[in-house]
Amino acid sequence: MMRFLPVNFNALLVELEDLEQTLALMASLKSEPIAGIEELVPAARTILVQWRPSACTGPELVRQIGQRDVSARAQRGSTLVEIPVHYKGEDLAEVAQLLGLTPQEVIQRHTASEYTVAFTGFAPGFAYLSGGDPSLNVPRRSTPRTRIPAGSVGLAGAFSGIYPQASPGGWQIIGVTPSAMWDLAREQPALLQPGYRVQFVAIEAIAMEAIKAIAMAAAPSRMGRASPQAPGESALEIHSPGLQTLFQDLGRVGQAGQGVSASGALDQTSLKAANRLVGNPSNSACLETAQGGLCLSSRGDTVVAVTGADATLTLQSAEGGSWQVARYQPLALADGDRLSIGQPKAGLFTYLAVRGGFAVAPVLGSCSTDTLAHVGPLPIAAGDLLAVCSLLHGAVVGLPELPPEDLPTVQEVVVLDVVLGPRADWFTQDALALLQSQLWQVTPQSNRIGLRLQGVEKLARSVNHELPSEGTAWGAIQVPPSGQPVLFLADHPLTGGYPVIGCVATHHLGRAGQIAVNSWLRFNIVRAFEPCTVAAGDSASPTAH
Repeated sequence: MMRFLPVNFNALLVELEDLEQTLALMASLKSEPIAGIEELVPAARTILVQWRPSACTGPELVRQIGQRDVSARAQRGSTLVEIPVHYKGEDLAEVAQLLGLTPQEVIQRHTASEYTVAFTGFAPGFAYLSGGDPSLNVPRRSTPRTRIPAGSVGLAGAFSGIYPQASPGGWQIIGVTPSAMWDLAREQPALLQPGYRVQFVAIEAIAMEAIKAIAMAAAPSRMGRASPQAPGESALEIHSPGLQTLFQDLGRVGQAGQGVSASGALDQTSLKAANRLVGNPSNSACLETAQGGLCLSSRGDTVVAVTGADATLTLQSAEGGSWQVARYQPLALADGDRLSIGQPKAGLFTYLAVRGGFAVAPVLGSCSTDTLAHVGPLPIAAGDLLAVCSLLHGAVVGLPELPPEDLPTVQEVVVLDVVLGPRADWFTQDALALLQSQLWQVTPQSNRIGLRLQGVEKLARSVNHELPSEGTAWGAIQVPPSGQPVLFLADHPLTGGYPVIGCVATHHLGRAGQIAVNSWLRFNIVRAFEPCTVAAGDSASPTAH
């Protein structure tokens, strides 16, 4: 029996009975793809399916997936990876006590079994390993650590895992390995791929050189192997990057198997408009800058366009003249001309495109900088000289466009449409009503990963047991034990372990990305929580709640 849970107008969560069924369905969808599916994010008992509604309707997608056979056991891969481990983790003694074993018995059981990479997520190169000794089943730590070193080997539930880079986490740490889980210099950056077999091998000690090698391998190496387009004679020189300026495009879809989410521009409508105005392909990389402050000058003749937030643009000529110029139109810059972007009156992010595009190397198929996963080009810094690609034939600039009139401001309550699910049934009816009726304020802890929200009342759960990790979508409203929601944005983690009460509707994702700190939000529920169940060969039917 499959259960289909709504996520958004272009995403749903398929819930199955166990990991074996999940892996069987994943194998089926990979071997016989369904037209329109763009991304599959498997987890312990679920698969997050993201698709193009223009290629396949939701009911048709449910029908086709529901007909798949999930009784077959997924085939294990032929690749075996040995992971050397120094079993001196800070939680080893506590894990042994929880299980009624000695630390040595924990080590023996951890090394005696062969594991399989069931799925990836949480961070690039982080693999969830299944199939170990069933006795090694321990809960996550009640209070997650703020920093777990790279190479740490841990247990959580029935899974084993290895942290590819230093990050917060709640797994029980039993050891450390010198093997690099993530390395962009490899053809496949993630050492462990879904289906690989894994064998842990105990080693007596790890030399300091090996520990340093772990840190170096897990450091945010961002250089891609692919070469950028050939630079032309023009460039943009950065005098000030403002609060934060990053390269962004439409993201790196299709890398979930490596544990990498899409990332990309927070306001993709504005990015496309900037590229359209200078005659670039819509997916060309732009500069995304937060809260203004970007100042640059042209080396040689260039054509740029600025879209997004309502910010004042000041153009200063090489001769010293200065005047304001309009957003949403092509701007011809002569050699030495300087362009400055002021602090926005509405919205948060502005996008600057240059005719011909920036000569920047893609990483895993995209020039976007993922601030959570540390994948992509480095942030823009003062003194950077950004080369511009040679012009392609047909790069015709566009006509001026009208800027959006409904950009969010701190002075007004921002309304975001919301689709309930996939875990709306984990919350009380009062919490579902409160989600829509209460105002939520954006706290200063917000960033490209997500908006941390604060309300007077907390969202109460009706189901309080632990949720196995499952795929999360851009716009997901995740509710941690505090009862104060987090609205995931472009750099959100691929998987999460807290229930998602709803998701910002696809047509308001760009609007959500333009919301500044201290703004007030109100959620407007536009689709109720309506899961359905499907038995093999049957039609979808609503689940009663």
